Amino acid sequence: MNKPVLVVMAAGMGSRYGGLKQIDPVGGHGQLIIDYSIYDARRAGFETVVFVIKHEIEEHFKSAIGDRLSKVINVKYAYQQLDDLPAGYTVPEGREKPWGTCHAILAAREVVDGPFAVVNADDYYGPEGFKKIYDYLESHPDQPGCYEYAMVGYLLGNTVTENGHVARGICEEDGDNYLTRVTERTHIEKDGADARFTEDDGATWTHLPGGTIVSMNLWGFTRSFLDEAQARFPAFLDKALQENPLKGEYFLPSVVTQLLEEGKARVKVLRSTDKWYGVTYREDKPVVVKAIADMTAQGLYPDNLWGV
Repeated sequence: MNKPVLVVMAAGMGSRYGGLKQIDPVGGHGQLIIDYSIYDARRAGFETVVFVIKHEIEEHFKSAIGDRLSKVINVKYAYQQLDDLPAGYTVPEGREKPWGTCHAILAAREVVDGPFAVVNADDYYGPEGFKKIYDYLESHPDQPGCYEYAMVGYLLGNTVTENGHVARGICEEDGDNYLTRVTERTHIEKDGADARFTEDDGATWTHLPGGTIVSMNLWGFTRSFLDEAQARFPAFLDKALQENPLKGEYFLPSVVTQLLEEGKARVKVLRSTDKWYGVTYREDKPVVVKAIADMTAQGLYPDNLWGV
């Protein structure tokens, strides 16, 4: 079996934050959030990273990130482009929005030929998640009649921000810690040590315990997922082009859900107790900078990650 590779979704550049947040330094020597993810991934065992970007940001991304990281890990690129569609389909007039996370992963289908993990470029996941997903992928190939996937679940209370609302996938699992369902909640706010969500613009709220397991888009798949996602893309497009041609998105969890419902795959829910950090809002950056500084002072990271 080929060694697991890391696929980093970096085509979206953070519209809510207002710019190229992946190139905004958070470490003392100009390190970015993605530097810490690659550092954690490399010490977990990953030797190759595939960055999914857009051609429009290629030059900027490589000069700010890729060229530097290529000195410490094998770097490959895949390109998420709006017109990367199955034969017979065209981009609807006026469409500018990307086709979603599953389309981003499909962009890597020509360079990924074995098990792979998926992360967002602008999220700090911590070392525990990378280690757990790498070890699982290395030891769990697909079984006859059942694909073997995994995801790293985080404690909801470790993933919310003081500065606004977030979207999270609320996970349900069976007694053996296999995923049964992911429910997307698009407006979750911190509520003390816990959280709450609304589906009616704040008219009513539902409590969520801080210990609720949520998906932060740290998934582990075998090559079979790419083949399934490609095969299911036309059905998604037929529906989206009819119902929501300008904004419909092909989401990664929706394909996972289909495979679970059909009994074709199972997804082991691994757990990380690390705190997630991200710059969802501009006001989040000082929190991330302080957290990185504290972890560096505690010895979790060297002051200068790459020694250059």
